[in-house]
Parts: sequence; C-alpha cells; structure tokens
Amino acid sequence: MSRNIVPHRHSISLEERSQLLHQRPVVVWFTGLSGSGKSTLADALEVELNKRGFATMLLDGDNIRMGLNSDLGFSEDDRKENIRRLAEVSRLFYDAGIIVISAFISPFAKDRATVRGKLPEGRFVEVYIDTPIEICEQRDPKGLYFKARNGEIKNFTGIDSPFEAPLMPELRIAGAEASVSEGLNQLLKVILPLIEKIDR
Repeated sequence: MSRNIVPHRHSISLEERSQLLHQRPVVVWFTGLSGSGKSTLADALEVELNKRGFATMLLDGDNIRMGLNSDLGFSEDDRKENIRRLAEVSRLFYDAGIIVISAFISPFAKDRATVRGKLPEGRFVEVYIDTPIEICEQRDPKGLYFKARNGEIKNFTGIDSPFEAPLMPELRIAGAEASVSEGLNQLLKVILPLIEKIDR
C-alpha cells in the first residue's frame, strides 16, 4: 500500500447506519464443496430474512466471478485473490449496515480466517455445509465434477485441489441429511439473535 494513501474519516458511523436500518449487520459466510448446497441455503436465508424486514445482500461465487472477479482463474493464487476481494466487498456492505450472506467454496482455512479478521469479534458467522464429495458428485448440478474427472477442469476443489474443512465453524449443517427447511431453521437460531431489530 502506498504511503501516500490516507483513509478518510466518515461523518456517519456504522452505528448510525445500523440504526437507520433497524438491524445489526453481520457477515454470514457459507463454505463447502461445489454442489454441497451453499447457494440453495444462502438464498433461502435471504428470502426469509427479507420477509422479516431485514436488509440483506447475497454474494454468490459464480455471480461475482462473472463481474468483479472475471479476470481471475482457479490457480491457488487466484483463489486467494478471489477471497481477498470478496472479504473487502463483504466488509463494505457490513459497514453500510447490511446483513451480508456470502456463499463461496473458499477452500483454504487461512483465507477464511483473513475474512474473519476484517470484522469485529462475533460479527462473522462461518457456516460449513458439510456434504460428502460422493453426494456432491451425484448432484453435480453444473456438470463440473464430470468435467474435472475427465481432465477438462484443472485445480477443481475436492478432485485435484484441497478443501480445508473448518475445524470450529459457528454452524455446521449436514448437507446430505438436512432438508432446506431444516437447514434454514438451524441458521435462523444462530443468526436472528445477532441481527435483532433496533428500535428508533
């Protein structure tokens, strides 16, 4: 970072933005293998929170890679840069008072720890969708495992690139066993107390 860059101190605080939205922001970070069910549960969570009057922003891996991160590939360095950028975007939405729902494979524990470190303690909720790779391959909604097994895709997580499962996530959901409604109920029990409505 250049020594000539000096952060600008804003007049409106996070607390004031949160007060305006009547909610406490948090970053809910879904991690898990491709096909584990991250995006499905993240979407279900956003729908339910919106029904309850909360302001949210859902950031999904493929969608972000079509725009902000369209210049990145899937090498280890590019994956790290992908998460670095997403961490900064998540923090910006958080600072705006928004409840951020991020769904990314984010395979490396160090990168997820970096995201956590950008937020105040207790405002990062790591949700591990723990689905065995055999189930993910059976689902294979985008046909990616098939391509990876055939050598058409390199550095594919779970095949020829590692996935470092969270050791102590705030929430672990058994993706092969829990239905969407069951997973959603587990999520709400953890998240609702963190984002409780703020009265004016």
